[in-house]
Amino acid sequence: MATRLPISRSIQFHFHSQPICLPKPRTQFLFYPPNSHSCPLWPTSFSRCLLPPRSKSTFARRRHGSFPPFRSFSGSISSTVSPSTSAEMDSDSESNPLLEEFYFPPFDSILAKHVRPGIRALLKQLELELEELERTVEPTWPKLVEPLERIVDRMAVVWGAVSHLKAVKDNAELRSAIEEVQPDKVAFELKLGQSKPIYHAFKAIRESSEWDTLNDARKRIVESHLKDAVLSGIALEDDKREEFNKIEQELAKLSQKFGENVLDATKKFEKLITDKKDIEGLPASALGLAAQTAVSKGHENATAESGPWIITLDAPSFMAVMQHAKNRTLREEVYRAYITRASSEDMDNTSIIDQILKLRLEKAKLLGYNNYAEVSMETKMATVEKAGELLEKLRSASWDPAVQDMEDLEIFSRNQGAPEADNLNHWDTGFWSERLRESKYEINEEELRPYFSLPKVMDGLFSLAKHLFGINIEQADGIAPVWNSDVHFYRINDSFGTPIAFFYFDPYSRPSEKRGGAWMDEVVGRSRVMSRDGCTARLPVAHMVCNQMPPVGDKPSLMTFREVETVFHEFGHALQHMLTKQDEGLVAGIRNVEWDAVELPSQFMENWCYHRDTLMSIGKHYETGEAIPEDIYKKLLAARTFRAGSMSLRQLKFATLDLELHTKYVPGGPESICDVDRRISQRTQLLPPLPEDRFLCSFSHIFAGGYAAGYYSYKWAEVLSADAFSAFEDAGLNNDEAVKETGYRFRETVLALGGGKPPLEVFVEFRGREPSPEALLRHNGLLQVA
Repeated sequence: MATRLPISRSIQFHFHSQPICLPKPRTQFLFYPPNSHSCPLWPTSFSRCLLPPRSKSTFARRRHGSFPPFRSFSGSISSTVSPSTSAEMDSDSESNPLLEEFYFPPFDSILAKHVRPGIRALLKQLELELEELERTVEPTWPKLVEPLERIVDRMAVVWGAVSHLKAVKDNAELRSAIEEVQPDKVAFELKLGQSKPIYHAFKAIRESSEWDTLNDARKRIVESHLKDAVLSGIALEDDKREEFNKIEQELAKLSQKFGENVLDATKKFEKLITDKKDIEGLPASALGLAAQTAVSKGHENATAESGPWIITLDAPSFMAVMQHAKNRTLREEVYRAYITRASSEDMDNTSIIDQILKLRLEKAKLLGYNNYAEVSMETKMATVEKAGELLEKLRSASWDPAVQDMEDLEIFSRNQGAPEADNLNHWDTGFWSERLRESKYEINEEELRPYFSLPKVMDGLFSLAKHLFGINIEQADGIAPVWNSDVHFYRINDSFGTPIAFFYFDPYSRPSEKRGGAWMDEVVGRSRVMSRDGCTARLPVAHMVCNQMPPVGDKPSLMTFREVETVFHEFGHALQHMLTKQDEGLVAGIRNVEWDAVELPSQFMENWCYHRDTLMSIGKHYETGEAIPEDIYKKLLAARTFRAGSMSLRQLKFATLDLELHTKYVPGGPESICDVDRRISQRTQLLPPLPEDRFLCSFSHIFAGGYAAGYYSYKWAEVLSADAFSAFEDAGLNNDEAVKETGYRFRETVLALGGGKPPLEVFVEFRGREPSPEALLRHNGLLQVA
């Protein structure tokens, strides 16, 4: 049985005697898709989540001007593989873009036919390098960590490029190719993670007299590898290790299939509407999108005014129906379709969930843990107990306000003469919540869209980043290949004009090929080892992906306020990746940051959406240039806490259910997953789920993403992010110099230190003390409750 690792130190939140700590709602609406409003980081590689190649260029020495659209460099892997592998690699006698050494991946030329030969050839080469490392390894940085980083880097960036294309440009051929080579990729990761020569070399560094001379970042790398090796099964006996490896292979396959089923089920639903009376209430933007979708499906003459219209389960379409459609029958049909996605026929995820939970429990037992949640918590700040304690405190603080929210909704809908007022159902709450919000605050989400055009929002966001962190962001389309014409590429420069990072931004929904939700991921990370000129660290590159409404006709993408928050959120993740100052690639940016702390920068950035100057800078009417009226800003600020209890309960339901399934649920036992869902719902939902509710079948965060036994992280990190923002409030949000000084401190700690220090130490270095939930309560209007 494996040695149990000590739980890493957890934050001790200073709770008062009364139930408190109610984080801000994730959205202004009661109903929002559980796997589309929160941004999974969507790691595309294994736990260390690393970077790409090693070739020389003049890139890092350039200071000004444009960059050439280079893709590859001399010394590609295709020149080092065996003749037989080369023959397999490309039967068409064309070069394989996956095997070229690139800085910006050639997204425009990577095809499904390149995946099988490319990944196999890459793995063969990396296995040779791993064997050489194991043969020559010494417990020194140059002989252990640097060659290890090069191996993992190459795998991570190539597989990351392929996985990214699957997420944003999915097709049957690409799926099939990835499915075929994924077992080989997982086998290589297991071989690397279970390498005893490498493990013993790290252990020797940990036990050497030189240990105390290492800096914090290098100590974290060593300790992280030792922990990851144990969690990868290195201490298991041969037969148990073989069983462990089979489990890992099966989990990878099941997770991929789960996500594919969700995407396919979402794409499958289409509701064709020809009578305008059936979609009364839908705003012009939603009608335009529905007509545009109809055109793409063969209804060439479809228009926003006369139809026909096609409603889908993609977030922009789904949310428009839930909030605005007066047709209650339509709302019910669309809602029922949404909550039963991926739960029937050949796309049914029910058995996949059971298999995943069963295998995760078996994996935990093999490693010597009681349940999978304990395994998950080894790489987090919290413990199972602390996470559960936080969730219960939030739940008890949220329940009474949520009850009041529902009573307010019933009273309001009754006063409006709604026949359903005495029997509000799931497909009614979103609609009447929006009407109540409009009435109470005189804010109409759709009427606000013209003030939030994507170009203006991005301009304002970049201006804020310049003010807070001293960086300049410029569009740099043409430097790097992209996967879709809507994707933009940006360069970040420091105050001297020197490039320090790059990122791609893919903003629009493409339900036929693109996974739902919003996320940030890395393309390459900052790294001294992977430097191309031998002196300066390689610069980081990020992806930022959203799924907002695309431009309709001659109008730009006009955003809801929630979509504005989402862009700020993802940019916060990207900033932590791009503004890192860690030169040790294994702990740069978001790497090695405990999962329940990684949402700190993203949720921190959301707070600026409510900052007057920031909102005025992004809220410009797309036609007139008129700034958003002052009274509307004040109403937005007042509406920030609207239905806070209800919004909190919804997130707490997801988090509590996640922990329950990974701690107490027994696969094959007396309770089904739906039974557990209903039981948890009794404590976290005012309206019980419908008998046919199968939302778990599309809960990609925990079954196809990285949030298994970790969904609580959103709430955990909200305490950190609200307290971090309160530092700016304490300094004075109207005091430019104080804000700049505080922004500099935030950049030099939270954004710069990455995973090179424990997140609690990083937070204390920025804030001067440990975190407190008081700011979160204040932001949510619940301080008086405590």
